[in-house]
Amino acid sequence: MAKTTRRSNTPSLPRPMRQGQPQQFDLRIAIFLAGIAGQTYSQFENKDGLFLVPRDYHLVGDFSAKAYGDFEHRFGFVLQSERSSVLAFRGSGSAVDWVSDFIAQQTTYRPVKNAGQTHKGFTDIYTSARSQVLDLVNQLPPDKPLFITGHSLGGALATLAALDIAVNTAFTAPIVYTFGAPRVGDPRFIRLYNNTVETHWRLQNEFDIVPHLPPLVYQSPDTNKTYYYMHVKGEVKRAFRMGSVSGNHILSSYFADLCSEEPQFATAICSEPPGWCPLPG
Repeated sequence: MAKTTRRSNTPSLPRPMRQGQPQQFDLRIAIFLAGIAGQTYSQFENKDGLFLVPRDYHLVGDFSAKAYGDFEHRFGFVLQSERSSVLAFRGSGSAVDWVSDFIAQQTTYRPVKNAGQTHKGFTDIYTSARSQVLDLVNQLPPDKPLFITGHSLGGALATLAALDIAVNTAFTAPIVYTFGAPRVGDPRFIRLYNNTVETHWRLQNEFDIVPHLPPLVYQSPDTNKTYYYMHVKGEVKRAFRMGSVSGNHILSSYFADLCSEEPQFATAICSEPPGWCPLPG
């Protein structure tokens, strides 16, 4: 389990106005969740799994997953406060590689019946962590809102988890914020997702290549089989250029772009301790 004894003075995540109804996009929630998503990278990069937990939150537990092999790596955590809970998934630095032939094929999304097909690479990772994730979620009080977040690959995993959680746990209305996430599934999966997960805000920089992957129509060069991909609902358009393909995608660029609209709130978040906010790439 990650050791997270250090705490910040980060403001507590706001409580949604009412559960069970779609929630309006909230810039401050987006900033706060981007900060939490950034800590999934710290958790992975630190050998001992250390990362920063916001003030008023405590660690419920962390989880691991298998990514493109038999080795398990830390892939995120669950936090809880008196007001809300947060499930956060880690992304990856090799985003463009996800379009390689094998993993860009599709597989049946098995956690939910008749849910269509989803990206095999993302689904394999989520499946390897699913039992751990659900065990943690089931420890949370169902009367508090559950936020689910992730950047890049983490956004894809957050999407896969959100439908599973909405159908198979007491949290029927998770609130999802993703950053620079790729497409996840076929039209059938997307229809069911959009009708089941009431609130999903998908922040997407128009100059970020990853949200355009996999392509809408993907044909396997080995089998000539055609796969169709769509995005889930809730696009929040952003537009920033950071001078490189990676700069347009990394979480710190999304964080900086959002903070430019709420500088005072951003200052409150980043004031203490050093390292809580995603650092510029």
